[in-house]
Amino acid sequence: MNPYLIFGILVVVGLIALFFITFIINRRTPAPKGCEDIKISSENCLACNVEGCSIKDKFSVEKLKEELEKAEEENKWQYYGQLWY
Repeated sequence: MNPYLIFGILVVVGLIALFFITFIINRRTPAPKGCEDIKISSENCLACNVEGCSIKDKFSVEKLKEELEKAEEENKWQYYGQLWY
């Protein structure tokens, strides 16, 4: 086998192993004192100026789902009301 191929495979396997090791270590690290019970609220999150935040996207998606469910419920009752008239 080509020694460069073996070296390349070893580098890729080493990087994957490094990723998993650091991921596990990060998961096992406890939260700092005073930060254990921090809850993210939509009011504080929406006041943030970071545009690419996944947490902010989650709040906006949840808000849209709630609005859609509310609109569907209103439309359902309007539809039933039209059936009676």
